[in-house]
Amino acid sequence: KLLGTLMIVTCATQAQSPDLKSASGYPRMVQKQVTAWIERAAEKMPEEQFAFKPDPAVRSFGQILGHVADANYSFCSGVLGESSPSPGIEKTKTTKAELTVALRNAFAYCSRAYDALTDASANETVKAFGQERNKLGVLWFNASHNLEHYGNLVAYMRMKGVVPPSSEPKPQ
Repeated sequence: KLLGTLMIVTCATQAQSPDLKSASGYPRMVQKQVTAWIERAAEKMPEEQFAFKPDPAVRSFGQILGHVADANYSFCSGVLGESSPSPGIEKTKTTKAELTVALRNAFAYCSRAYDALTDASANETVKAFGQERNKLGVLWFNASHNLEHYGNLVAYMRMKGVVPPSSEPKPQ
């Protein structure tokens, strides 16, 4: 009975999301979800906690946000065939306002790469991290990198008593 219910839910979800019928649709969906969580995490965390580090050897909450913004420029510029326009956000931006804007801009820039990806272009190769990789793989790596660092942000938020976006109650 559970399997039947899961199959119905899965089919209904896919029917509502025709984009997911293509290989290029899945990384776009993951990127859209995780970037929304990261942006919301930046909004929810109080400004005075942007310098918080659970250990001196790791990045602060704000530095993680800056690193994520820089990385999105790095990953997506290669897929777009452009030089990375990243202004070194992790090293230069520290305030909540600066980092929130920088994230939004980096995610908007990166959206161009996801939006341009088609099943036909997914296997085109680009130079990324010293190797030839296909565009789909680079964008999957980017989305995975964002998820990895969202996990860091979640731990930091929990340590400060802030509920992460992905754990917020769903509206009824």
